[in-house]
Amino acid sequence: MSRIGRLPIEVPAGVDVKIDGSYVKVKGPKGELEFTFSPEITIKNEDGMILVERPTDQPTHRALHGTTRSVIDNMVTGVSKGFERVLEIEGVGYRAEMQGKNLVLNVGFSHPVVIEPAEGISFDVETRARQIKVSGYDKQTVGQVAANIRKVRPPEPYKGKGIRYQGEYVRRKPGKAGKTAL
Repeated sequence: MSRIGRLPIEVPAGVDVKIDGSYVKVKGPKGELEFTFSPEITIKNEDGMILVERPTDQPTHRALHGTTRSVIDNMVTGVSKGFERVLEIEGVGYRAEMQGKNLVLNVGFSHPVVIEPAEGISFDVETRARQIKVSGYDKQTVGQVAANIRKVRPPEPYKGKGIRYQGEYVRRKPGKAGKTAL
């Protein structure tokens, strides 16, 4: 059996899980998520624990087993605790600021870039406009919004300027060697 797929998912207090065949709806203090999984995978709610089971050991069932369990676990974690991605801004004059709910990036363009938050997403700018926190209850949406922000000005390899994930290593390249004297 799948090592990840056979782990039970603990449902914390304050989180309501409704299972109707392959349809799962999770409601908690941070929000509400729903997803329809493959009907071949069995999902059960027993004594505050969610169990995911597969019918056979075929490769497709094995792949769906672990994936289904991970997605349900992320749904439960998201509506109870939430998810967060931190981005860092590197570069002279590069900064971020909040304008209401919108994020405004000044990253070397002739104009500021305004990013509106998706539903369930919030931005927070910290440490002298050099860190951006993207938080929300849907892990996929948080990751996608963070990737879209990074795409505005990805880190370049010569000076390392740009927007990067916290802890991301940017491989640096040497610049031109310059002309040698004849």
